[in-house]
Amino acid sequence: MRDFSSDLGFLAGRRAEMTATLKDWCAINSGSRNIDGLDRMRDVLVTAFGELEGDVEIAPAEQHEVVTRDGEVERTPAGGSVRVVKRPQAPIRVLLAGHMDTVFPPDHPFQTHRMIDDDVMNAPGAADMKGGLLVMLRALQCVEQSAVADAIGYEVVINADEEIGSHGSAATIAAAARRAHFACVYEPSLPDGTLAGARKGSGNFSAIFRGRSAHAGREHHLGRNAVVAASRFAERIDRMSGARAGMTVNVARIDGGSPNNVVPESAVVRFNVRVELGDDAAWAEAELNKLIAAANAEDGFGAQLHGGFGRPPKPMTPELLSFFEAVKSVGAELGQEIGWKATGGCCDGNNIAAEGTPVVDTLGVRGANIHSADEYARLDSLEERAKLSALLLMRIASGDIPAPGRVT
Repeated sequence: MRDFSSDLGFLAGRRAEMTATLKDWCAINSGSRNIDGLDRMRDVLVTAFGELEGDVEIAPAEQHEVVTRDGEVERTPAGGSVRVVKRPQAPIRVLLAGHMDTVFPPDHPFQTHRMIDDDVMNAPGAADMKGGLLVMLRALQCVEQSAVADAIGYEVVINADEEIGSHGSAATIAAAARRAHFACVYEPSLPDGTLAGARKGSGNFSAIFRGRSAHAGREHHLGRNAVVAASRFAERIDRMSGARAGMTVNVARIDGGSPNNVVPESAVVRFNVRVELGDDAAWAEAELNKLIAAANAEDGFGAQLHGGFGRPPKPMTPELLSFFEAVKSVGAELGQEIGWKATGGCCDGNNIAAEGTPVVDTLGVRGANIHSADEYARLDSLEERAKLSALLLMRIASGDIPAPGRVT
């Protein structure tokens, strides 16, 4: 096999520089609904990834529907995606995907970084996934200065709405996945470097209930309490957990209510369903529609189901397992022990896999406590994981490792 040690030297000693860059990126609030902040982050990424000298564009996001607290369906915008294309006619093509948005809005108290020790940085998006974006960028820069760069082309897609389901960027990601032979996504791994293997599918739903308002004392009998109807529905769907192996239903929130002397006329139940198999998703939606139909059959009530399975399940296929084994072999070269395990979490990797593209989707930094103010990234993993991706891509480009996917 070709010796790439000198090429990997490009990444040696970059910890201080990468740490400083990560601090700067985490200081930009890029909550999924903060369009101004996302625009700032996008501009920074356009400049940074522009150094790859590929074709850079902003792919606009499609608007998507949301259900308000009052049960109204509205369309809302999302931030555009950064898209970088380099050598699209190369014999091997890879999609590298990530997201710039975080779960922390501008009014959240978690806005700045804090060093827990010399190796652990607590910051919004440090692990999920601005650290991953930095790993991706440095890995590609390493590949670009190698002798095998011309053998591999790539498309980078960095979306701005992953944390809210990637509804606005779904078409961009799916099209990019179909153009690629395989894909790498830069979600964080576990603190010990363990990767996510098979992933459950995820569906987010809102069930809208309409009743009839009435005076709680004088005409209580004329009212139809939407909150009570919503609560009955919530109890029934909660019992769906375990109805299929690995299926869970999480009733997350009920919006609704009125003053104590008024029968409430509207309510919204918001819930998530996780499944291991695609057939289970179809079964769950059929059961939900039965419950909605039953609610509509009650005198004076109306019910409507909104949402669906935006993240299909990602099973561990033989082809995907081979890709994971390739990553493991590259890790062994670098002295990194790579393992993986199934998870109930999901990401854009689910959607990429649904297009028939093998994908490893936790190639970002080692970190933990994501989606909380305790989120952290291990700084020694910035250089470590950049080397892992760079060597993986160079091994595939050189033919030392067979390219996964649809290479002909």
